[in-house]
Amino acid sequence: MRAAPSDDVRQVARAAAQWLALLESGGASEEDHLRLQQWRNSHSSHENAWQKAQQLRQRFIGLPSALAMATLDRPDAGRRAVLKRALGVAALVPAAWLISRQLPLDVWRADLQTSTGERQQRPLADGSSLQLNSASAVNIDMPARLLTLVRGEMSLKVPDTGPLTIQSSYGRITVSHSEVCVRLNERDCRVSVVSGSVQVQPLRGPLLVLREGQQVDLSASGAASVQGFDAMQPGWREGVLVAQNQALGDFLRELSRYRPGLLRWDPSLENLRVTGSFRLDNTDRVLSLLAASLPLEVQARTRFWVTLVPANNHLDKNIG
Repeated sequence: MRAAPSDDVRQVARAAAQWLALLESGGASEEDHLRLQQWRNSHSSHENAWQKAQQLRQRFIGLPSALAMATLDRPDAGRRAVLKRALGVAALVPAAWLISRQLPLDVWRADLQTSTGERQQRPLADGSSLQLNSASAVNIDMPARLLTLVRGEMSLKVPDTGPLTIQSSYGRITVSHSEVCVRLNERDCRVSVVSGSVQVQPLRGPLLVLREGQQVDLSASGAASVQGFDAMQPGWREGVLVAQNQALGDFLRELSRYRPGLLRWDPSLENLRVTGSFRLDNTDRVLSLLAASLPLEVQARTRFWVTLVPANNHLDKNIG
């Protein structure tokens, strides 16, 4: 049985949750953002907790409706009281997740993990090569020849030294003398074979054999139809994000996986098209390149709070 989290861990987790709730309220001032940055910089455990809290943001971002109804700097005492209660609820929910014995602590306790924007490569004892994408975590049990993907995305290249098994929430993948990428999403898991072939056992349904250039999505109900993809196209393993006439909204959602903080955009930009190869080691530069080639501009309150708006957005406001 794993030990319960210490009081220090609980306090840091709760603080991270409270900061997140304040930002989501819309009532955070510039001074609040500076204080948050100071808190994050003061200790590595603070930054780690903040990154984990960011990963949970999508799960409770719309939870307390009162957060959209008031801000801390309004003089109306009733509104301020409502907001403070809402902030308390919002803080308790992610804090409970952060200190629970479920996914977040499993991520913290994982044998190998990466924070947002970080990628890591690790040679294994049998000569296999493991690579983790941004915000990912995996447990490694080499005596059992088992790797468990806890969160995010991994690549595994196995030489001719005997099979390794990858366990995910939606099935098992057996890899032998081949290379495979496995990406765990909220409700499914994508298995993509880069070279060789792998065996895939979904939670439901028959065993599948996938070959180079094939991929399949696994869910609680079983496997979807097998699809093809370009296995030679550079991707996250090479630190590159590739777009081929992709909708900007989809591109930005993918880019957000590699960028800490909040990245938002005006809905009118959603269907602009993006084509190109972008280095993931500098997402600020990626945003600058988008602004140079598309009718949009980047508005940054801080490094961690960025919004994309139509290029003439500020002019329209001034005219109005």
